[in-house]
Amino acid sequence: MRHAGWQIAIAMMLSATLASVTVAADETQSSVGADDLRFDLNRPEIVKFVRQVVSRDGLPMDQVMATLAAARVRPELIEAMDQPAESVLAWWQYRQRFVTTARINAGADYWQQHREELDAVSARNGVAPEYLVAILGIETNYGQSTGSYREIDTLMTLAFDYPARAKFFRSELRQFLLLTRDLDRDPATFLGSYGGALGAPQMMPSNYRRFAAHRKEGKGVDLWTDSKAILNSTAEFLRDHGWVKGGPVLSEAQVRDGTNIAGSGRLALNETLHSLKVKGVKVDSPLPGSTRAVLIQAALENSVQYRVGFKNFYVISRYNPRVNYAMAVCDLAQELRRMQGVRVH
Repeated sequence: MRHAGWQIAIAMMLSATLASVTVAADETQSSVGADDLRFDLNRPEIVKFVRQVVSRDGLPMDQVMATLAAARVRPELIEAMDQPAESVLAWWQYRQRFVTTARINAGADYWQQHREELDAVSARNGVAPEYLVAILGIETNYGQSTGSYREIDTLMTLAFDYPARAKFFRSELRQFLLLTRDLDRDPATFLGSYGGALGAPQMMPSNYRRFAAHRKEGKGVDLWTDSKAILNSTAEFLRDHGWVKGGPVLSEAQVRDGTNIAGSGRLALNETLHSLKVKGVKVDSPLPGSTRAVLIQAALENSVQYRVGFKNFYVISRYNPRVNYAMAVCDLAQELRRMQGVRVH
């Protein structure tokens, strides 16, 4: 009975708050153009979401409603979600865009500027520094391009107007509301990518909270400016997803005609070195035949390239589950390591 009473109380609070917010939203809506459309907070799925975060997380009803009421509808984000560069570009085009001389040089400078922090984070988490720098390079050009979309607009649009991944983005919207509480920061001030990723390492709100939000003397850390937190959270993400210290990442391969090859979409470690050898794939590796791997065919401008990815390659893809992305991180990492004059890990 107490539980039922609590639900009724929340429902009454929500109805009252909705009424006041709706009036304010209607007044605002009448004076704005189509590029400033707001969400109808009376939509059943939004009402259900608000009830859940208020009852489960104890977030103040008025704050939640005010935050959601301020969100703008951004339909262009849906088109961007359906056409990511990692999927629509051939490998050679994607590499040409992200593994450039300018990005390699900028990465070498970043490594030099943050060498002590990189060495410490790498030693603590077991992730080679070139991969930490490369991820930052591919994601945001080392923190220079962290996104210009208001996070609340992005998450509301994808949570309630993008059915293909609504469950995921509603979860991230909840995590974002909790993150703003953790950091004691105005939700409207957060800017991110078209997919809702935040900061230099481009972490979704759930990962921001998991790997960074409580790391600094009980206070939230800033993944835009705090280089130690940026590097540490990236390394902890990789370690948490199974990074093998000193393990192989990606190797070149030779393939005989007729061998079944993975495409450039999502990947899985669905082969072993032994099964690949049986199929006629030659990989220069001292690892045992039971080592899990994935065979990749990467399109070059006038030919194809064959590569074999290992566990650490798969771990990189947890940042972005597409082959082109993971290969770009690996190629940039190799170039950065080469710039350091040290053998590639």
